[in-house]
Amino acid sequence: MQSDSPRGSSQRGESFVEALSAYSRFHRAQHWSGTFGEFLRTVVPGNTRQLARTSHEYLWDMLCWFGKNSSNVSSASNGNGAAANGNGNGVNGEGAGPKELFKRELFGIDEPLGRIVDYFKAAAAGSDVGRRLLLLLGPPSGGKSTMAILLKRGLEEYSHTDEGAMYALQGSPMHESPLNLIPASLRADFRDTYGVEIKGELSPWARDRLEREFEGDFLRMPVERIFLSEAARVGVGTYAPHDPTTADLADLVGSVDLSKVAQYGDEGDPRAWSWSGAVYAASRGVLEMIEILKVKREFLYLLLTLTQEKNVKVSRFPLIYLDETILAHTNLAEFHKFLQEKENEALLDRMVIVKVPYTLSYVEESRIYNKLVSAAPAFRDVHLDPHALKLAAVFAVLTRLYKPEREGLDMSKKLRLYAGESVEGFPETEITRLRAEAPEEGLTGVSPRFIVNSISNAITRTDKKSLTSMEVLLALKDSIETDARMDAKAKKLWIDYLVLARKDFYNRWVKEDVHRALFASFEDEAQQLLDKYLDEVEASLDHREVTDPITGESRPADERFLRSVEEKIKVSESGKLTFRQEVVRKAMVAYKAGEKFTLNSHSRMREAIEQYLFEERRDVLRLVTSAARPDDEARKKISAVQDRLTSEYGYDDHSAKEALSYVTTLLAQE
Repeated sequence: MQSDSPRGSSQRGESFVEALSAYSRFHRAQHWSGTFGEFLRTVVPGNTRQLARTSHEYLWDMLCWFGKNSSNVSSASNGNGAAANGNGNGVNGEGAGPKELFKRELFGIDEPLGRIVDYFKAAAAGSDVGRRLLLLLGPPSGGKSTMAILLKRGLEEYSHTDEGAMYALQGSPMHESPLNLIPASLRADFRDTYGVEIKGELSPWARDRLEREFEGDFLRMPVERIFLSEAARVGVGTYAPHDPTTADLADLVGSVDLSKVAQYGDEGDPRAWSWSGAVYAASRGVLEMIEILKVKREFLYLLLTLTQEKNVKVSRFPLIYLDETILAHTNLAEFHKFLQEKENEALLDRMVIVKVPYTLSYVEESRIYNKLVSAAPAFRDVHLDPHALKLAAVFAVLTRLYKPEREGLDMSKKLRLYAGESVEGFPETEITRLRAEAPEEGLTGVSPRFIVNSISNAITRTDKKSLTSMEVLLALKDSIETDARMDAKAKKLWIDYLVLARKDFYNRWVKEDVHRALFASFEDEAQQLLDKYLDEVEASLDHREVTDPITGESRPADERFLRSVEEKIKVSESGKLTFRQEVVRKAMVAYKAGEKFTLNSHSRMREAIEQYLFEERRDVLRLVTSAARPDDEARKKISAVQDRLTSEYGYDDHSAKEALSYVTTLLAQE
């Protein structure tokens, strides 16, 4: 790739500075500190509900805030008004709902995201769901960790806004709510005055400081606004298990600080306790437990008790109140092992388990690769042909599907249905039935990381700085064959899927590209053909004759022409009437809306028309792409096709030549 001009770099630099400035303006937070008395007089009035939120309520409000403000957040983050996930949701301030935070980075797993959002909604409403630990279960590289990261980053960002303002006792290692200072005897009056219930209790640390420094005068206790931060261990905690045999519960709840015992003279002094445990860091926010089922059982009991009772018990102190949301994740192998132990039934009963499978839409899967590729330095100067990632995604999804038992439905058709494409004989409602028949689909198969690693390896082995779809398939084949974890049977099956992806998907895509590039007037020709089909169909359905545009004579509808188009997409004789009625119905909808019925109005008609034109021009295409000493005129056509492939269809010189060569081979075999 050519280096950018100084002027271009300067313009992008200015744009980035503007984006930073917009972000700063949107997230400019007002710092505040003062005594609890000042807090009651200046901050509490008008904000009481906001200040008394539980961790689940705070998380739910954060998700809703992102949904409502997705356009502004994206503008501040990216320097433009488009939604951050690139699909247009939330543009113009319409909002995209509580799933918007996740849709920035996660694609094709709407159902699990919906269940997670439902969990927070129910927990925030005060249901018993809030007393359950949320466990994400799924295969590696399926998005579990990304969900947790997005939640944590979302909390950090939200806490810098006016809506997400959070206050705490100054210096508290648990960032506890100032409202916890209000004595139990006065809480009923507080509820009558402000309409909210205070649920928290002071920690041993806060009680000690209140008595020692302020002689019990809680109105003098210092309060400050806090900002959630994983790095600063404020409201966001993360625990990753190490060797279970040496793991110490102190990592979660702290321990006696021997260096301070000598200073304060009592192990029971809160100042002599190390409040560095992960549960304290996560107080009022979220605690992420990585591979939770690898920890000792006492860890699990502590976490589940914390979730259900909102307190923990450590030696030398009474129960310590902590309000936090525990988000855990684990893999399938650990979960199945956990299920086999009967003593774990009580623990499972206190968890809300959400399966997070791989996506089953190759379109969404390719978006994942686009995201990973765009963030990887190795891909920065490498051109990928327009079908490379989509083809890899087809292969990946094939490895995740169960073989369909339905008559007339094969793996390719099932994959197309899951991608939202029309398949003859299988209505859209069939997708729900197919998913119900195979609820475990997506929990096994190839991971996005495997695909991207394979492509990365292919890049390091070439000096062309360009990868074609076929080179990607070869890279995947090499990765499969050299994978020591797979047996011979599994390797053969996956390689068969590579062949299926090439035959049923890539061959069609690349032939269409070359065909369109060869015939510059393709779109006009195709539209004319669509209009002719529509005229003939309407005449056929109305049992009337049409006027021949050449002879001017009336004649019956051209059934031979209609069937020659329909057969290109395997519309059967028995199904032609239903298909034709559907086409006319969609055409009428477009007409009533004041729109023209085009190729983009009906995906299956587009495919049929393209195939029809391709068949009509096959001989010309075979002649032009022939490698056997083309004459000057043929050379010019080949050059024009390559130029059009690079300028209009996303190819570069290398991939355009390879595409033409590949299509030539395909045509020679037909």
